[in-house]
Amino acid sequence: MKSKNNFLVFSGSANPGLAQSIVSHLGCELADCTLTTFSDGEIRFQSHENVRGADVFIIQSLSGDINFHIMELLLMADALKRASAKRITAVISYYAYARQDRKDRPRVPISARLLAELLETAGFSRILTIDLHANQIQGFFNVPVDNLMALPIFVSYLREEADLNLKNLVIVSPDAGGVERARLFARPLHARLAIGDKRRSGPNVAEVMHIIGEVDGCDAIVVDDIVDTAGTMTQTIRAIRENGARRVFAACTHGIFSGKALQRLTDSPLEKIFVTDTIAQEANLRANNKIQVLSVAQLFADAIASIRDETSVSKLFLI
Repeated sequence: MKSKNNFLVFSGSANPGLAQSIVSHLGCELADCTLTTFSDGEIRFQSHENVRGADVFIIQSLSGDINFHIMELLLMADALKRASAKRITAVISYYAYARQDRKDRPRVPISARLLAELLETAGFSRILTIDLHANQIQGFFNVPVDNLMALPIFVSYLREEADLNLKNLVIVSPDAGGVERARLFARPLHARLAIGDKRRSGPNVAEVMHIIGEVDGCDAIVVDDIVDTAGTMTQTIRAIRENGARRVFAACTHGIFSGKALQRLTDSPLEKIFVTDTIAQEANLRANNKIQVLSVAQLFADAIASIRDETSVSKLFLI
């Protein structure tokens, strides 16, 4: 058992690279623990740190083997709560089930709400996440929720590093539901706005009929919070090129890249897609050279430090 530490950061197994980067920015080390599985698949967790009275943070991305990583997070919280941690904050870089935030047909669950209840029951007293798919998910919790934005990271990179024609730039939302996100992107970049008119014929199947707005001769950036199968994304990209755009890029916070997503990106006229490391991207980077990863580690580290020190988190939303 190590000596008492009033500030401890633990990591689940979903995205250890991000967790290590976060604690490097914080100037500390990940808390010592055992996190393994028994031969029957059950999860085993034990902290080797004295957490009594401590301010504890658990970093986990609810991606990959989603349900396993959710259970892992819940068990870690339960163990630390029973060990008398003063406060336990879930640092959830990707919040799964966020697209199931309402009853859109009869006899279906509101999965995002159920996950919120499970996290509270497990012992979390605060949630720190980034770019929730639906902002109203914050209202599913009875504990404080800080929903960070990756927008400042994207805007800073696009202004300074990316090879873009900023004087003739258009930001494209792939559907009407993402217009506000696209508007937030466009404002600091002084870019125009366009919208994809999408008609969905079934689950994970979408068709972009046309682009509303002028993209001819422009550099275009398609923005979204999640890229999953990349069906909507690549159809939007093709429609933009067919409407005369010079080059097309994409910027998405959470890169899931399931199914045929990587092949669709390869086959599309996309120049580059910028995603963050909220979800581990090592395998995707090896498989597709159109992916570029921007890190949210510094942003999360700053937010964790603000929560630990009881200072404002809202300053992190400034661009």
